[in-house]
Parts: sequence; C-alpha cells; structure tokens
Amino acid sequence: MPFLVLFVAAFLAGAINSVAGGGTLLTFPALLAFGVPPIAANATSTLALVPGSFSAFFRYRGDLRGGGRTLLAFAAPSLVGGVLGALAVDRVGDATFARLVPWLIFGATALFVVQAPMRAWMLRRMGAPHAPLAQEGAPETHATHATHSRRATVGVVLFQLVVATYGGFFGAGMGILMLAALGMLGLESIHRMNGVKNFAAVCINGVAALTFVALGRVRWPLALLMAVGAVLGGWIGAGAAKRLGEGRVRALVVAIGIAIGVYMLARR
Repeated sequence: MPFLVLFVAAFLAGAINSVAGGGTLLTFPALLAFGVPPIAANATSTLALVPGSFSAFFRYRGDLRGGGRTLLAFAAPSLVGGVLGALAVDRVGDATFARLVPWLIFGATALFVVQAPMRAWMLRRMGAPHAPLAQEGAPETHATHATHSRRATVGVVLFQLVVATYGGFFGAGMGILMLAALGMLGLESIHRMNGVKNFAAVCINGVAALTFVALGRVRWPLALLMAVGAVLGGWIGAGAAKRLGEGRVRALVVAIGIAIGVYMLARR
C-alpha cells in the first residue's frame, strides 16, 4: 500500500509539473508520511521528478522550434542554481527557507496574472512599439530579441538563478516562478512557456539530484518507483494541457499557485 500511494503521488506530481509546477508538494509529504527523513525525502523527490520533467519537455518539443536562445538563457542559471540549492539544503535543512515559500508563490502567481499589462507598460517605457515579443508558437527571430533590453534579459537570468537555487533547495512552486519570468521575457504561448519551464526544471532537478546522490541522501528504491509514476504523469499531463487550450491552462496555473501558497502557509 505505501508503494502504491507513492506511485500515485509521483504520477499526479508529474502531471502538475508539466502544466505549472508544485508536484513536490505531493511527493515530499508522501515520503515524509512513510517515515523518510526530511532531507532524504527532499533528495528522493527531486531525483524522482527529473524523468517526469523530461517527459513533459519532450511532449512540448514542437512548441520550442527556434527557441534556442531562450533555452540557453535559462540553462546556465538553472544548472548553477540547482547545485547551489542542493548544497544549501544539505547544510541547513528546509525549515528556514520554507517560511518564505508561501509569499514567493503568492507573488509569482500575482505576477503571472498581471504580466501582459506590465509588459505593455515596459515596452512603452522603452519606446518600443506595442507588439508581442514572441508570437504564439512561432520561432524566435532577431527582431523579436531586438525588442528586449539587455537590462531586462540580465534581470530575467538573475531571477532564474534565484529560482533555480530555490528549486535545488526545495522546489515546490518553482514552475510558477519560471512561468512568471518567461512572461516578462515576452513569451505569450502558454505551451511554449511550459516547454521552456520543463527544460529548465530538468536542468535544475537534474544537477540537484546528482548533488544529492553524491551526498548519499537518495533512497534509491523509492526514487526509482516514483520516477516511473512521474514519467507517466508528465507525458499525460502535457497532452491534457494541449487539449484544454491556453485560457483554461492559464486559469489552472493561477489556481495551482494559489493552492500551493495556501497549503504552504497552512503548514507553517
């Protein structure tokens, strides 16, 4: 029975992560409920969710054509931050940072809601024409990137470094934070944004998992079982998102963000 519960938790986490993020809030408590120590539960959950994120990223691959620059911009800070976060949690544990988690998630969800009017305001401030920075489903072009100021791009990369560090530390809700950053970068297609987000999640959780493995924190039998569930959930969840349509997925992203924030606040 415990193994079935962990498998189902990982399946649902993979599906949630493919759409917005927050799957850790299912896998981490499930592992704690069956007696796994907190840091080991965090490490095992992180490793288990890597294949699920890759599965979801692969499902969104068609929406990422021509997006090499965006993927590269998110890869570097994601790799660095993932390692830093994993090393930090091994030293200090989850308690200190967990106090900030609800407010980070609430803030990121609010930013996701207001990203379109805020982006329009930023474009007017920069003197750029009011036009989308990235057409839905279209390749990123030189003209598209020309509308980004260097300051804005650097800001997003630094923000992603902070998100990745948090992701390596604990990770619940980091998908919401990344979606907010992608919106400010100019991507408008929610499916394209989810593709980049899942790619970054693979980078963050991948290097964090390798760090946890090196530190001997992973419970391998549980991680392997949950990885299978996460892969299935990630694949099915990404397909469901495409069928739901962008409006419904955006509403789901906001609902998940609020739910995660309320849950983490209640946990305090």
